[in-house]
Amino acid sequence: MTEMDVRSQTAAVIPAFNDEKHIGDIVRRTRERLDHVLVIDDGSSDQTAQCAREAGAEVIVHSENRGKGEAIKTGLGHWLDQEVTWVTLLDSDGQHLPEEIDRFLSAAGSATRPTFFIGTRMNNVAGMPLIRRVVNRYMSGRISRLCGQEIPDTQCGYRMLDRQLIPELLGGSHRFDYETEVLIIASRKGYRVESVPITTVYTDQVSKIHPVRDAIRFFKLMRRYRSIGA
Repeated sequence: MTEMDVRSQTAAVIPAFNDEKHIGDIVRRTRERLDHVLVIDDGSSDQTAQCAREAGAEVIVHSENRGKGEAIKTGLGHWLDQEVTWVTLLDSDGQHLPEEIDRFLSAAGSATRPTFFIGTRMNNVAGMPLIRRVVNRYMSGRISRLCGQEIPDTQCGYRMLDRQLIPELLGGSHRFDYETEVLIIASRKGYRVESVPITTVYTDQVSKIHPVRDAIRFFKLMRRYRSIGA
């Protein structure tokens, strides 16, 4: 399959929460690469939904904030019965460059087996704060062992997946730990997790991750899947 074939069969899901400052630009740049762009406004109190629509995205609005995991599941569920083969996930705050969707499309065009693509920032960590680099490597090592394959940057939300995997991903966690759970599920369903190099970008957005609360969720998730086994 050529990159052009993959492009025509790919849709984007962009979960967003109070990102009116960036979402319009992200949508416009994504639509330069993909015809189908869906924004999930996860209970924003600002003009995120309006800005996304004005930029050309289809928008689904959650009446209240449900968490990033639920926003992603809403987006994946939307594309499940549509004429698409691939779904790309990227963040709304500018940390993921829409221009680098092309790297995922190229990788998907070369795939010869069921593959889940995930961005990696670990090839060039010069712009990554030291504490984030250390935590990322620690968590990625733990998750890689649980998945049974090497995943250098498990915390990266820039991803691309086969629509056939979507039904397996509509349950589970609700918030940021969902992105970890997805990797475990894909691995246990026989998908190869392939890393795609992306640029490390940090914007003026304040992280929505709660260090203590989300760390507890992460360790609970790890314990649950270790007890389940392969």
